[in-house]
Amino acid sequence: MKAIQCVEWGGPEKLQLADCPLPVPATGEVRIHVEAAGVNFPDALIVQKKYQVQPPLPFIPGTEVAGTIDAVGEGVSRLRPGDSVVAFVGIGGFAEYVCASQAQVAPLPPGVDMAAAAGFTLTYATSQHALVERGQLKAGETLLVLGAGGGVGLAAVELGKLAGARVIAAASSPDKLDAARKGGADGLIDYSLADLREAVKTMTDGRGVDVIYDPVGGQYTAAALRTLAWRGRLLVIGFAAGEIPQIPANLLLLREVSAVGVYWGEFAKRDPAANRRLLAQLFGWLAEGKLRPQVSKEYPLAETPQALQDLLARRAVGKLVIRP
Repeated sequence: MKAIQCVEWGGPEKLQLADCPLPVPATGEVRIHVEAAGVNFPDALIVQKKYQVQPPLPFIPGTEVAGTIDAVGEGVSRLRPGDSVVAFVGIGGFAEYVCASQAQVAPLPPGVDMAAAAGFTLTYATSQHALVERGQLKAGETLLVLGAGGGVGLAAVELGKLAGARVIAAASSPDKLDAARKGGADGLIDYSLADLREAVKTMTDGRGVDVIYDPVGGQYTAAALRTLAWRGRLLVIGFAAGEIPQIPANLLLLREVSAVGVYWGEFAKRDPAANRRLLAQLFGWLAEGKLRPQVSKEYPLAETPQALQDLLARRAVGKLVIRP
């Protein structure tokens, strides 16, 4: 089969298109014929040896896929060949075939586009886990989403609106803010032009926000933290800006605010039953049209390095998808 291999640590330009053996499903696994694979920030980090998971070389990157099961291993009961599914695989997704534990696989509702599904699992599951379980977001509260034009940011905008929150979207360009507006954002801030803290203060009449969804990090975290209202919650999702911020503890103390870590992938491993319920709810909303993932570009397998470069350069609006 054709696959993208990481044979040495470094930037996406070091990745190679290779012929690899067809994987064989082990006990409890299924093999998926990959029709689409989502492109995510961890995919760009892992090949640079900058992610918390560091597989031995060589390996095939690619976190999430959508496709059709073509083989099952022993002990698989709820899935069968021919099923359309999505899977969170961690690595191995940028290939024509990948094996995944049945616990990491969810059925795909009829009529859902494969490209949309491939870019759905990580972004929407991360955002739902963050907002509802970790952030305890309630109807009527105000949510500030940083990086609102990217995949996880747009998911947070949509899910925040579904939760009944007022959503303020912050991003770095007009096209990204337009995508957030289409996702339902109530207020828009271009933080490449405006002072984030002052803009939020104006939009909330000085009250501040209840929850911050932060996949960006860097200088924006400290500015956003100062916009939290009494007992607000900062959700630490990731560090797309490339810098891990240092959070001043006195800012947490003065308004009894909380900094809350979010690691959906580990949650999914530790509580697969709860994760299946979460995914079932999300895919139900997707099938009902309540969620509308925005896929901005699709790439053939050979152009995976370019897709990762576009992601790192923050040129992506919404999701990027690989089509093996």
